[in-house]
Amino acid sequence: MSGFPEAASWRAACAGDATLAAWTGPWSVSFAVAHGADTTVFNLIDGKIQPEGGSPAFTLAAPDMVWRKFLQPIPPRHHHGLFAMHYRVPEFSIRGDQLVFMQHAHVARRVLEVGKWLALGNRAPVPVSLAPRGGARAMPRIEGRYVPVTVRGDTYQIYYEVAGAGRDILCMHTAGADGRQFHGLMADPRITQGHRLVAFDLPWHGKSPPPEGAIPGSWRLNTDLYVDLIMGFVAAAGLERPIALGASMSGEICLELAYRHPDAFGGIIACEACEKIERRQTSWAAHPAVNPSLFVPEWIRALSAPQSPAEYQEAIAWHYGQGGPGVFFGDIAFYSGDWDARDKVGKIDTSRCRLFMLTGEYDYSCTVEASQATAAKIPGARFQAMAGIGHFPFAENPRLFADYLLPILSELGGAIPP
Repeated sequence: MSGFPEAASWRAACAGDATLAAWTGPWSVSFAVAHGADTTVFNLIDGKIQPEGGSPAFTLAAPDMVWRKFLQPIPPRHHHGLFAMHYRVPEFSIRGDQLVFMQHAHVARRVLEVGKWLALGNRAPVPVSLAPRGGARAMPRIEGRYVPVTVRGDTYQIYYEVAGAGRDILCMHTAGADGRQFHGLMADPRITQGHRLVAFDLPWHGKSPPPEGAIPGSWRLNTDLYVDLIMGFVAAAGLERPIALGASMSGEICLELAYRHPDAFGGIIACEACEKIERRQTSWAAHPAVNPSLFVPEWIRALSAPQSPAEYQEAIAWHYGQGGPGVFFGDIAFYSGDWDARDKVGKIDTSRCRLFMLTGEYDYSCTVEASQATAAKIPGARFQAMAGIGHFPFAENPRLFADYLLPILSELGGAIPP
């Protein structure tokens, strides 16, 4: 058997769950979880769990061997979350109405969490997150300011934050997020005592507004625009050969910077990056019948490792829920559309700028295998897999990520080379 609790106790625990109770409202849905020979139906009317099931619009189905891995306290990679299994585990399927599922993915995920909590021998109440708690997040001492950056005739007011003193590190956030992802690193004295972290928000992200007169929802990122914005910001902020640090889409652009502008950087650290990402664009992020503030955090939630502290995972989800209309969709237009460096990576000259590539074990979007294969094509590139980390290394587990980052910073040295 899969190990899920029997239907009545599972539904009762869901009915008493504070998280599900907070989401009650003028909506109703019925769905099922098929585990082995059993199927448990969950019927919600006005957002409230009913004692009996209804007619499911969709079913989450997998054989027992898949659910057993999901139900482990620390699941193996690709079995640690709903969309990780959907994306990487062939035996897992979402049957039925896909639109209804995408509209209620957060509810389905929470129902699975309640079932897992009980299956592990715990009693209700179920915590908001099943990830381990690491204590309150340390808040950094930062200074924030704006600088104008003009690219292709548009002037953008770019917001950025600075922490620490020493050699500059240019910190670039992931798709749909903003510079707050670096607050954990900015609060780590091991980093800031010898380095000045500079984290900026792309236009349309965080505190950087769209240009005047922009059409809401029209943001589309591409490789050339991305490079121009970064180089424009570096010049406007007066950075001198900073170390570039990014992950996911900003890890990809790190590879492009190494290819186009190696002499402009004192070192490049590309996390969760490879030459080409397939199948990560999702039309549901721009679908008018799907609430992006609920859906987008679910789409990215299982990209974090299950060991990463709950408070950081919750912060990532909160940031992603705050994105402007079409911003995440417009970023993924670059990340899993325009971006293609298959004819470029072999031409990167690491003798002009040292290149380090790091990828988290639990990243199911840009896997360790994909990053390692790309690194193998770049003469002189250094690759390292990061155990216990996912797709958002500096945001989801900054202290653990710093353990991987600090040796690289030491190797690059504190002074800017001539």
